[in-house]
Amino acid sequence: MAFSDRMRDLLDQGAQVSKDFLSKAGAKAQNLGERGVLALEIKQMEGHARKLLARLGNSVYRRFTEEGAESVSASDPEISGLLSEISSLKGVIEKRESELESRRNS
Repeated sequence: MAFSDRMRDLLDQGAQVSKDFLSKAGAKAQNLGERGVLALEIKQMEGHARKLLARLGNSVYRRFTEEGAESVSASDPEISGLLSEISSLKGVIEKRESELESRRNS
């Protein structure tokens, strides 16, 4: 094999290795980006859940102090609505956390 043929083969191999590397790097970068988006979504939803919990606490507090209620029930429309929202949000957060964990393991 002539020197020029060997050099061309080496350059072709180098180009293929570069393509493979760039392909793998691109996939890894996309995975990292998707993980970052999921983590951000989780943080935002956790913040929303904290606000809902604060509203729930405020509503219960108001019932006891301002309205003089002796007890508060989960069947109360305002309380029930907040509990439902919190429960729904908890399910979405858990699903996103599961997605994030599976992406970390892949």
